[in-house]
Amino acid sequence: MVIPAFPLRAGVPPAHLSARIQTAVQQALDDRRLVGAVVLVARGGELIHSQAAGWADRENAWAMPVDAVFRLASVSKPIVSTAALVLVAQGRLGLDDSIDRWLPEFRPRLADGRSVRITVRQLLSHTAGLGYRFFEADADGPYARAGVSDGMDASGISLEESLRRITSVPLLYEPGTAWGYSLATDVLGALIERVHGEPLNAAVRQLVTGPLGMKDTGFVALDARRVATAYVNDAPQPHRLLEGETVSSFEGAIGIPYSPARIFDPQAFPSGGAGMAGTAEDFLRLLEALRQGCGAFLPNELIAEMARDQTGGRELPNAPGFGFGLGFSVLRDRKLAISPESEGTWRRGGAYGHSWFVDRAQGLSVVAFTNTLYEGMSGRFVTDLRDAVYAALEVR
Repeated sequence: MVIPAFPLRAGVPPAHLSARIQTAVQQALDDRRLVGAVVLVARGGELIHSQAAGWADRENAWAMPVDAVFRLASVSKPIVSTAALVLVAQGRLGLDDSIDRWLPEFRPRLADGRSVRITVRQLLSHTAGLGYRFFEADADGPYARAGVSDGMDASGISLEESLRRITSVPLLYEPGTAWGYSLATDVLGALIERVHGEPLNAAVRQLVTGPLGMKDTGFVALDARRVATAYVNDAPQPHRLLEGETVSSFEGAIGIPYSPARIFDPQAFPSGGAGMAGTAEDFLRLLEALRQGCGAFLPNELIAEMARDQTGGRELPNAPGFGFGLGFSVLRDRKLAISPESEGTWRRGGAYGHSWFVDRAQGLSVVAFTNTLYEGMSGRFVTDLRDAVYAALEVR
């Protein structure tokens, strides 16, 4: 049964909101920092801005439609994290349960050989001691040597083999003692499969995307004609992302060997942290279901736990003022972050060029999916869009 958590009813935008957002989007297009984008803004449960701009495929002159399907990369994480929390709400999983109850074969050890306990909460909050291959400096890193997949390459391995490779590498730290963005959501996906008794794609559909009416979101894109082409920031303009092209998001890291074709391969293992595709509207449905709460989808106490900083006050790299909840980052200190967002705001993005945030104090959900990495995830556009939204709001 579809839960009417967000019926996408139209609202009246505040004066200047759409003009300010359109200016920010057009500036990024004119500067050739973005190729195309879809931006949706909801406030108080009403859709007050909906825009598609630029090209979904520049070379074939295909204008970006508002219902374009995008490779989601890490936007997959809050979807899969929510699926795990639905299992918690059903009493089938506990946040502080040790995962070896369901994944007895997943027993990574510390560098000194000690065995440790990893909990569901630690997977959800990225405090489990795991890492990502793309953070390593070169091909001699332990994840690279073990052939670990970050979930965006053409690896050709199964989810079971992915876990075996991850568990062969020593943990970076004792679970619960530090924070590090990681493959934890891929492990969480395997856990969901075991608890729910279905492959991850079916489990996520039954637990989240089906009930919320997210009809275009899944681990395989069924209609290639609707999928926006991926581009990489370059001079004088972004270039089309090549199959197998490695792109690093910051200096000193080996980067991600992308496979844009992966999303069309039903044999590719379902990466809970990076393997989904979907539309901006679908993802807005999820955000609004969580923002509105009221127990229609998840109990309010679980949503509150998602929104609570789970890091013990630790700083996130390159994100001053932010902590991390269960599936996304949480704004702790707006002054440190130099942000107009309310404290408690949820935020994250995706490597293919996406950003999103939810300011519950303002009743606000914003989704910006682009087809340009990494501008759409961490470039100037992300800040310009945020500032355009808040400049036009009557802050409550």
